[in-house]
Amino acid sequence: MSAQAVVTRFAPSPTGRMHLGNARTALFNYLAARRDPRGAFRLRIEDTDAERSRPEFTSGLREDLRWLGLAWDGDEVHQSARRAAYDAALDRLLAADAAYPCFCTPAELDRERAADRAAARAPRYSGRCRALSAEERQRRLAAGDPAALRFRVPESGEVAFDDVVHGPMHFRCAEIGDFVLRRTDGSPAFFFGNALDDSDGGITLVLRGEDHLANTPRQLLLLGALGRTPPRYGHLSLLMGGDGQPLSKRGGAASVAALRDRGYLPAALLNLLFRLGHHGASDDLLDLPAMAAAFDVHRLQRASAQLDPVQLDGWQKRAAHALSAAERLAWLAPELPASMDEPRREAFVAAVAPNVVFPADVRRWLRVVEEDDVAPEADARAAVEAAPAALFAAAAKALDAPVTFKQVSGAAAAATGLKGPALFRPLRAALTGRLDGPELGALLPLIGTARARSRLARFA
Repeated sequence: MSAQAVVTRFAPSPTGRMHLGNARTALFNYLAARRDPRGAFRLRIEDTDAERSRPEFTSGLREDLRWLGLAWDGDEVHQSARRAAYDAALDRLLAADAAYPCFCTPAELDRERAADRAAARAPRYSGRCRALSAEERQRRLAAGDPAALRFRVPESGEVAFDDVVHGPMHFRCAEIGDFVLRRTDGSPAFFFGNALDDSDGGITLVLRGEDHLANTPRQLLLLGALGRTPPRYGHLSLLMGGDGQPLSKRGGAASVAALRDRGYLPAALLNLLFRLGHHGASDDLLDLPAMAAAFDVHRLQRASAQLDPVQLDGWQKRAAHALSAAERLAWLAPELPASMDEPRREAFVAAVAPNVVFPADVRRWLRVVEEDDVAPEADARAAVEAAPAALFAAAAKALDAPVTFKQVSGAAAAATGLKGPALFRPLRAALTGRLDGPELGALLPLIGTARARSRLARFA
């Protein structure tokens, strides 16, 4: 085949719940893969941080991806199970003198970083252990001195690559500094494990946050030293919260799970995220296949994107109103009383659907159709008090027999001569306690003749 298949991945660390910034990264990688008929979207769990990684966060990541509809291909990969692959690659780098043991203590490294900052320099490893003789290294290793492994960055030259978002990028090797491949506790550093996993996993395109941009030259050097072909890299603009700061787990960004618990629909989140940092999409509510067809890495924006809760709520309203009858019933079922039979459930959900954006919205309408007494809100009470008592008397009398709301309002109109809002507002206020809401023609059978007559009669 002439073109290489697009293979992407989502590689979260299980140190917290997924927030919308993570979800957008997963979505863009998913769409890039699904746009290619031969593409694949992989899931990799970067769980080498034994202190902070927790199984419940891994389970939560899976749950969030499935809820969003971002199905991955093949088995998920765990970095914690790839120690042998890491060791083999490190042995090769050591044999080629592309890596060396570093015995610097955390205190020594802290002092170096402090000195760099004081001199207004970007912190960079000084190379203190780079020039140690082979004999000195062996002596210290034999003595049991703790040692990390560092990559030997060339002292001259540059690393250049074409970022699919930012375009041509150039980094001087002299400004990179030798970076850690393996920590003193034996765990792989991000630069190393992440790059090797991408290579071994056949990843051809990496879309990740622009906070990783400075990592890319290091990983290109590393993969080059191992004789590996690197993926294409694209660094996404950061997703900013209302405080103007990038979304982060540590910053307390709202998690996907929390938004799901509040009643947001996957389509609402996906449609908002698709348009944050990716331009050119239609204004229609799109499903994932339509998003994949419209997705183009060349439309990814360089400027940071702002998360707007008002926009999210707007997409939520559109998503809720686009649900089929069966989908809506399943979505709202947890809010409905177990005693409500199936026909009444279906009629109730159909009646209130235009006024429901979140599942909790049905509670006010359940009170209207299930409780005997409904206290009018202030503006509804004012509308009732301004209307003639004859309106309510005629409407209540019409309910001596099962009738439609059209018949009830017709009787009230004939008795009072009222029409339009002057007729319908006080009737709605008396029957529901509110001046807005679902069509009364659909609500009246659910309220019931006796209950409706009682509510009207008290104002007659």
